[in-house]
Amino acid sequence: MITFADKAIAFFKSLRFHAPLPKSVQVMNPYQDKTTFEIVETFFRKFYADTSPRIFLWGINPGRFGGGVTGIPFTDPFALTTFLGIEHSLSGKRELSSEFVYAVIEQWGGAKKFYGTFYINSLSPLGFTRLGKNYNFYDDAQLFAITKPFIVQSISAQLNFGAIRNTAISLGTGKLYDIFSKLNDEHEFFERIVPLEHPRFIMQYRRKQQRQFVEKYLATLKEAIG
Repeated sequence: MITFADKAIAFFKSLRFHAPLPKSVQVMNPYQDKTTFEIVETFFRKFYADTSPRIFLWGINPGRFGGGVTGIPFTDPFALTTFLGIEHSLSGKRELSSEFVYAVIEQWGGAKKFYGTFYINSLSPLGFTRLGKNYNFYDDAQLFAITKPFIVQSISAQLNFGAIRNTAISLGTGKLYDIFSKLNDEHEFFERIVPLEHPRFIMQYRRKQQRQFVEKYLATLKEAIG
């Protein structure tokens, strides 16, 4: 029996970005680091060792302090230990998006229950930096043109893990949602895409309303299941 975990591990193990990038832009690929990949494999074996399909949630691309370090989307080193129970030797500080996502996961009933129903990644499963800072693939028209084939190929490959295709969640209501919607119109990945405010936007600009946004996330996830 080939599980969701088996397919995901094989995907991330082979993940590479070969296209030449614009000047000063670099790609982050934590999956090429042996220690990080062992963490990734542990994560998938722990939470996805079955063949059940999941509802997919999609962010932009990994950042330097979350998935760019741990290899697990929206998961910083603190969350890795505290909420996933995975011991590690990684260093790093709390990351705002991870902080919000795991507030949602805890309210859902914890990681086992959440990941038993949902799968999170980003449209670009590899992140980018420019001059040492996070750089989204859509921040530069040239970069988006270069990364678009990689993004389409990566989404298509991940659908084969076991995706519920009637609904996907966009972790962003603005530019990410617009781009995801256009890609979906072109390639028919999902029947519909439901947008939610990006976790970092909430924590950086709407932190006083964090509880209300957690409730909004929970309601949207429940509706996606229904």
